[in-house]
Amino acid sequence: MNHNDILMDIYNRAINATANNDMTSTLPQAIKSYIELLVSRSETNKGLIAVLITLLVHKQVEPSQDIRYHQAQIPNGFAGRGIDQNYITPFMKRMGFPAMAESGWLTRSLEQAHPYDLNYPGKITPSNVKSAFLNIIDQVQVHGLSADDVLFYFFRLLIKQRDDLNIELAKPHSLSISKIIQLLEKHFTYKYSCSGASRLPTLAIYAAYQCMMGQVARYNEKILCPLESHNSADSQSGRIGDIDVNNENGTAFEGAEIKHEILITPQLIRDAYEKFKIYNTDRYYLLTTANMETADWDAIETEIQRIAHIHGCQVIVNGVYSSLKYYLRLVTDPAEFIDKYVELLKNDETIKYPHKVAWNDIISQEL
Repeated sequence: MNHNDILMDIYNRAINATANNDMTSTLPQAIKSYIELLVSRSETNKGLIAVLITLLVHKQVEPSQDIRYHQAQIPNGFAGRGIDQNYITPFMKRMGFPAMAESGWLTRSLEQAHPYDLNYPGKITPSNVKSAFLNIIDQVQVHGLSADDVLFYFFRLLIKQRDDLNIELAKPHSLSISKIIQLLEKHFTYKYSCSGASRLPTLAIYAAYQCMMGQVARYNEKILCPLESHNSADSQSGRIGDIDVNNENGTAFEGAEIKHEILITPQLIRDAYEKFKIYNTDRYYLLTTANMETADWDAIETEIQRIAHIHGCQVIVNGVYSSLKYYLRLVTDPAEFIDKYVELLKNDETIKYPHKVAWNDIISQEL
């Protein structure tokens, strides 16, 4: 069997087992605890997960290979990165598991040309994650633990974690605008244990735009562009902001850049101008959830006037919450905004399970 065949065989068995709520395993408890730890941190340690799955799959393709020797330049080694790029990471993406953009071996702490033995010097953090990673490899390679058994348990936990993300999200209606803003602020500032919270204000502003497109005359015959990936660079995508509204001919009409707990500065305004200066952009918003009382407003106004004079674009610096209050007054039914925000929470690739659980928790506590 090749790498793809092994991946799909174990995955299909894991799907059937989880459908029957079968999480039993004959693995030693210590190994199960290691796997559970790594899955619980799979969003944070995506590179490590990709590397470990690569090694476990390759052990089944080439049983005689010492999988600790993960680079071809290591004596008796093999090219783990190529296997990851060609098979493992594409599989992880298809299955909706936490995945790197290209390969786990691009993670600096994992790319060192040293065997993955118990003395591996790479700075994998935290230390319990490093210990779990190296001990699993040691048990498989040195002590004969079944790589198939490890992956079978691994995949069942990943499937359960993935499916738990598809929780039903609350969609409260008949809320006042002030109550909606209060709920959003709690959601944005919730103490999360994972990354991605900075995406939430962008989703809220985008949901407001979705509502306004069919109801506000300014946006008649305009096109709201789909949201780009949270990590894509505007300079590479051709976009001028986190949110773009275009004319019918595809030229830039309006842009919005949203910051979370970051003060808007004159330099941020200049950076934004570099994005839209070649377009006949009518209006550009820089919005933040940060308290702008300490901002250098004189310098900000000077920069806004400079851009208006040389370009003509109206640059508007404002708060996310005050902007949302204004936008929601323009739409017929604020409940439509809630529906659209929740749909974005469900479908945006940046949003993780804790963000969804927090939304439901906040709704249940506040209503």
